[in-house]
Amino acid sequence: MEQKQSKDEQVGFHKGSLTTLAKERQELIKMIQIVEQLMQMHVKSLKDLGVDLEKEAQQSIEKAKTQQKKKLDERVA
Repeated sequence: MEQKQSKDEQVGFHKGSLTTLAKERQELIKMIQIVEQLMQMHVKSLKDLGVDLEKEAQQSIEKAKTQQKKKLDERVA
């Protein structure tokens, strides 16, 4: 009988944990949505100010590739 009670306690613990984690996940989703809205607001403001974010992103990618190639060349030499 004690093993049955122990199993019931374990089931209750896991169910309670899942309920708590589901609520935490919902709060995290809300937080991510707020951050995404704020980021979009800043992107729009930058575009309105004439900043080409796609061009800057491409330049960053190219710079990273150049740096990576340079480091690889230094390791090989």
